[in-house]
Amino acid sequence: MGNSVGFDLDMTLADTRAGIAAVYDELALRLGIAIDSAAIITRLGPPLERELANWLPVEEIPAAIVLFREIYPDVGVPAHTAMAGAYAAVEAVRAAGGRVIVVTGKNVRDARSTVELLGFDVDEVVGSVFGADKGSALARFGAAAYVGDHVADIEAARAGGAVSVTVATGPYTVGELRDHGADVALTDLTEFAAWFDDWKPQSALV
Repeated sequence: MGNSVGFDLDMTLADTRAGIAAVYDELALRLGIAIDSAAIITRLGPPLERELANWLPVEEIPAAIVLFREIYPDVGVPAHTAMAGAYAAVEAVRAAGGRVIVVTGKNVRDARSTVELLGFDVDEVVGSVFGADKGSALARFGAAAYVGDHVADIEAARAGGAVSVTVATGPYTVGELRDHGADVALTDLTEFAAWFDDWKPQSALV
């Protein structure tokens, strides 16, 4: 597997809270319903349809998803910013000769647009997968580690045969991530490069 690493996108590499909140606010306006975008951005990670089920009847969700994704490129993506330490984390992998894959629950179009907007140097972007379903992409890519902010990203790493590296920049604390079985729990990505520098000689033997 060498030194190649997979990263989650929302709240791992990219701070997408402002953009996603703006999209939900616009969606609520167009649908004429109440949606608490402030609450939503505290629990980013699960698929869009799962979140929309909190606000809409099941039969109305497919149309809402279409509208959400129509709004997202112009309203959501431009508001995205890089998380602290994100560029250094990607560069640490690159400097060690590793490749980088982004594996995210966000659809591929918006994930790629976000990666391109922020200028992350990655080899591949895989979207619309969550939890253990990320495992096949990680295994195919040969990721030795997978970095994410959600407990479902721990499941993803396990499914892909990768070391689970977590950052407490999403809905969980360092302690909670450890309790859920993360191999490594960091405060944020500013700690990644130092961890990776110590770990990478071992990863090359995997």
